[in-house]
Amino acid sequence: MAFNSLFGKIGRNASEEALFALIKSKCLPVLLHGVEACPTKSADKQSLQFTMNRVLFKIFGAMARLLSGNHFGIHPLEQSVALRGDKFLKKYSSSDNYLCRLIAEH
Repeated sequence: MAFNSLFGKIGRNASEEALFALIKSKCLPVLLHGVEACPTKSADKQSLQFTMNRVLFKIFGAMARLLSGNHFGIHPLEQSVALRGDKFLKKYSSSDNYLCRLIAEH
């Protein structure tokens, strides 16, 4: 996972703000890559959220139960998946390509 590589390099030497900025810019895109183009089941979304919960646990330990990614500007993963899907469909529904519009309308 991208987070393990990042955390292995900087560990606890970076501030929480810097660490979460890196998570948002480097790790979440890897975790969510392509999810907007595929139908996602509830179990898939729960698996993604579990991954984020483990990241919080690795950073904060037992205190992670009291926190969520919202405290650091990271939306719940289910919401992120929905936002990415909406953006994806909006992009292709306004396309000049007939096939793309047809798929987006379906």
